[in-house]
Amino acid sequence: MPGTVRRWNYPPPLCIARCGGVLTELSGVILSPGFPGNYPGNLDCTWQIVLPSGYGAHIQFQNFSSEDNHDFLEVRAGPQHSSALIGQFTGSQIPPPLLSTTHLTIIHFYSDHSENRPGFKLTYQAYQLQNCQDPSPFLNGDIINSDFSAGQSVTFQCYPGYVLIGHPVLTCLHGANRKWNHPFPRCEAPCGYNITAENGTIYSPQYPSEYPNSQDCSWIITVPHGHGVYINFTLLQTEPVTDYIAVWDGPDTVSPQLGVFSGNTALETAYSSSPNVLIRFHSDFSTGGLFILNFHGTFLYYYCFNLLNDVVNLNGPY
Repeated sequence: MPGTVRRWNYPPPLCIARCGGVLTELSGVILSPGFPGNYPGNLDCTWQIVLPSGYGAHIQFQNFSSEDNHDFLEVRAGPQHSSALIGQFTGSQIPPPLLSTTHLTIIHFYSDHSENRPGFKLTYQAYQLQNCQDPSPFLNGDIINSDFSAGQSVTFQCYPGYVLIGHPVLTCLHGANRKWNHPFPRCEAPCGYNITAENGTIYSPQYPSEYPNSQDCSWIITVPHGHGVYINFTLLQTEPVTDYIAVWDGPDTVSPQLGVFSGNTALETAYSSSPNVLIRFHSDFSTGGLFILNFHGTFLYYYCFNLLNDVVNLNGPY
């Protein structure tokens, strides 16, 4: 200011480290309030590091000093105070470098009412995260969700006629080395299982590969009450006689048998008068093959109509 005694128009400003805040730059510095002097008592400060998706924060401490076992600094991978804890620190030992494997990181510092220390100075630098391994190709099924980054989950589902072996939902784990929380599942054509559905497909075991030798497999099909089961083979290529598929009109072998199917024939059919059908497949010790059968539930009048047609075709009109 003008005058015989020079003076500033305001007191000199102060650079003060804030208690918390949101940081969106790819690199930055976080200081405890008052640094390099002592921090105040009764602090509860939260800093959020918000980076672009696909980036994590590499955190390095240059200074650290707090009242041991009373004043704490926490680093969490995520946007909440309940997110996964990366580290909790107290005392005078400088923490090791940390990697937050999400694009959102929480720094939380809290102190009690007594003994204050110089606190901390840390820097962070964004680094590009890697994805988990691509699970494609997933044979005989579909993968839902194509985001394989940390924290993301993908769902696996099999095509009709196949059964999922393994966990249907996998999550990409946080960490410097990306990996899924379970091994990849697979879809297999099993050697028998129970099916409750209005329609579906049964494949020979290990289809599209040939079925193994010495197999004895059982499937029980259940359709809604009041329906029968219509079965047709769209592929039948088995060793004649010794490898065969037997079908019963009911859930067990004391039920009437609808037929025994074998050899190299397609378009074989069977109709049941029961909502339950037992299917058994047997292969001997040599020569593999393939089969595919489709089924769907039909109203019983449809079964009677087809049965009547069969009688007329055999005996002529009457």
